[in-house]
Amino acid sequence: MDGEEIRLFITIFRIKTRYLSRYFNIIYTSLKMALQEFRSNKLRTFLSLLGITFGIFCIISVLATINSMKTAVQNDIKTLGTNTVFIDKWEYRNDNNYPWWRYYKRPTPKYEELKQLKDRVPIIQNATYMTQDQSVFEYGNDMLNGTNYYGVTEDFAKIEHFNVGYGRYLQQTDFDQAANSLVIGYNVAEKIFVNPEIAIGKTVRLKGGKPAIVIGVIEKQGQSMLDMWQYDDCIIMPYKFLKQIIRDEDAQPKIIVEGKEDVSIPALKDELDGAMRSIHKLSPSQEDDYSLNDIESFSKFMDSIFSNINIGGWAIAALSLIVGMFGVANIMFVTVRERTAQIGLKKALGAKKSTIVSEFLLESSFLCIIGGLFGMIAVFVLAGVFSSMFSFKVFIPMDIIGLAVGICLFVGIIAGIIPAVIAARLDPVVAIRSTN
Repeated sequence: MDGEEIRLFITIFRIKTRYLSRYFNIIYTSLKMALQEFRSNKLRTFLSLLGITFGIFCIISVLATINSMKTAVQNDIKTLGTNTVFIDKWEYRNDNNYPWWRYYKRPTPKYEELKQLKDRVPIIQNATYMTQDQSVFEYGNDMLNGTNYYGVTEDFAKIEHFNVGYGRYLQQTDFDQAANSLVIGYNVAEKIFVNPEIAIGKTVRLKGGKPAIVIGVIEKQGQSMLDMWQYDDCIIMPYKFLKQIIRDEDAQPKIIVEGKEDVSIPALKDELDGAMRSIHKLSPSQEDDYSLNDIESFSKFMDSIFSNINIGGWAIAALSLIVGMFGVANIMFVTVRERTAQIGLKKALGAKKSTIVSEFLLESSFLCIIGGLFGMIAVFVLAGVFSSMFSFKVFIPMDIIGLAVGICLFVGIIAGIIPAVIAARLDPVVAIRSTN
């Protein structure tokens, strides 16, 4: 590099440095003016920014809460099995407004149908028959009401996801012999035995005084959004043993089917639909007397609910932001009037219109960011409260915070554009002669 190129490089560097210094000076001046406005007129500025604060609060709180709920629900759905279909007489969603009494008249799934389905549908990976009830759990003089009874067949633990913390799970001999063996939830063990580990081997009494032996305790699951099976508060036993306590017809029976990994839910449902119609001997003109409920449809249903809540939150936030925008615009109009002489002096000294516009737009944007900051603080406080109250943790992703800052900047620019243009068009001589 020769001397001429070095001098050219130094000249370009100085010009760029001068421009950067100018822009940083504009930003610094605008921020200082915004803070000065807030300090000198606290009540007026606070009331004007209240709409921005509430709008940002609504946006962040709704988006963060819905995002946290969706994450919690998706995690819960994974525990139910994403490639799973529940065969029941009840439709879990009932999108077609089917009369409830027609569901009630349907036959309940039969245990014998489980083997027929396995024989007729080769794409089934696992399938289990399940019945359930709710009754007492007694040990000595202690009794626990409202305990969930689950009677299951062999594949239940292959479809559902939980771990046994103490003891063991049901074995094939327990299912074959209809053994009075129980795997109980952590809360059940803790409430009755205090120390869950000592529950293993204890003989307890169930509904009607039926004796049973505890062979395992499920690891503590904690609360969840769906909490469909409530493993912490249940007892799991062989289906044939629960059948000795309660009839299948009164035990909400269902067949849970899991397809092979490469099989889609629609393909699995098509195969199950054909098999169930054949098993029930339904003619082509007869309607289904069973329901195929899949987890994916439920997940989409929950997504639509979350979307509607999001729309509501955005609508409230938009209204608040519009009110806040007018408040900030009012502050900027007052600011232009108060600084008329100062603006005239700047223009007389050579300040360009773009510089004046930039200063006022940045100042209005900083005011909106200050209002949004109060909203963000309120959301973080609320997130901590909600996390302690709800069964899921409310977290605020950085992209939502970035969105909030972007909205503040956008609202600030819209609110300040007219006052900024008015300030830039002031005649320097007239402006200098004016008084505040």
